[in-house]
Amino acid sequence: MSSIAGFIGRVYKSLNPPSPPRVEQPLRFGILGAAAIAPNALIRPALSHPEVLVYAVAARDIQKAQTYATKHHIPKVHSNYEELLADKDIDVIYNPLPNGLHYEWTMKALEAGKHVLLEKPAANTAEEVRAMFDLAEKKGLVLLEAFHYRFHPAIQRLKAIVDSGELGKIKHVEATMSLPKGHFSADDIRYNYSLGGGCLMDMGCYPMNCVRYLTSSNPASILDVSHELFQPPNSPSDYASNVDKKTVASFAMPNDVTAKITCNFEDPPRLGFIPRLPVLNVAIECEGGKTDLYNFIGPSWFHTITVTPRSGRARKEKAYVFSGSDGVGGGQRGEVWWETYRYQLEAFVDRVKGREVRTWVDKEDSVANMDWIEKVYAVSGLGSRPKSTYVSTTQT
Repeated sequence: MSSIAGFIGRVYKSLNPPSPPRVEQPLRFGILGAAAIAPNALIRPALSHPEVLVYAVAARDIQKAQTYATKHHIPKVHSNYEELLADKDIDVIYNPLPNGLHYEWTMKALEAGKHVLLEKPAANTAEEVRAMFDLAEKKGLVLLEAFHYRFHPAIQRLKAIVDSGELGKIKHVEATMSLPKGHFSADDIRYNYSLGGGCLMDMGCYPMNCVRYLTSSNPASILDVSHELFQPPNSPSDYASNVDKKTVASFAMPNDVTAKITCNFEDPPRLGFIPRLPVLNVAIECEGGKTDLYNFIGPSWFHTITVTPRSGRARKEKAYVFSGSDGVGGGQRGEVWWETYRYQLEAFVDRVKGREVRTWVDKEDSVANMDWIEKVYAVSGLGSRPKSTYVSTTQT
């Protein structure tokens, strides 16, 4: 009963966060596009952060931008992206545009002197990711690829268990993100190759990042790749494209470790009619036992860390806040109702303000993640997503 009450309490408060008084000069965020992800990823988390104000939004359709601003109580509306970037009152740009537009508009935001919180995957190619981070470093700006799960206590606790040596040396890691068929419509941008579509790009970047993070290493080689192509309704049976609806890849990691990632947009129903539940798990096999984290992507509302040693009793843990010993510089340790995005926002603001942060997704992490996504696509025969045609003014 207590766990049910805790769940209800966390969900209620995360959806209805308190709004503390704002500091006199909060960081002002501008949103590129009236994106569906922004309310969860930025707008709601910002309500409980005293140093953040979601100040402006821009969309190519001004009416859409105005409706969005009214719904989410955003003070200012711009009729196009260029106007938003030119707004001198904006400190940070949140870029949730389709993957294929990440590079162009992140580069333009950085060129305009804005910090950038960038949705994953950072860009369509590793070359583009490196160029963005190089420019951010050159201009002294903060750029973060929004792997929000990395900032939550649950994944941090799982890594601490593995790194402690309690279960011995890692042997194998598997990370899975799978959604039931019908979750996305056939015209969803995730299936649009020209915009950087594909399951490995959209969902697979998380498992790729997760196995790299938990093993503290990049793959040494790719052992196997399989994929299923997206086939639009009413298309010929021989339809072929470069867009995967499912990808499975196995890797040889350093120190005789292996890893496997699975991402699936369209997990078919059992027996043809029983819908499947989402699978959002990571599991680690070690020489002395195993451990796993149920719901590693969205642990804020509910998750379970299971530790099963070969000898001794299994246990279950939960981690919604950091313990006192995990505190950084006496700073905020979080609240049990904080979502992954709220923890991420806390770290982002601290970084912009020059304060110490508990964890971070840095340049080389983001570059390597996209590099290995491209390598998997190369082995599968689907190839990298289209490179942006935008030429940065800093590169001419």
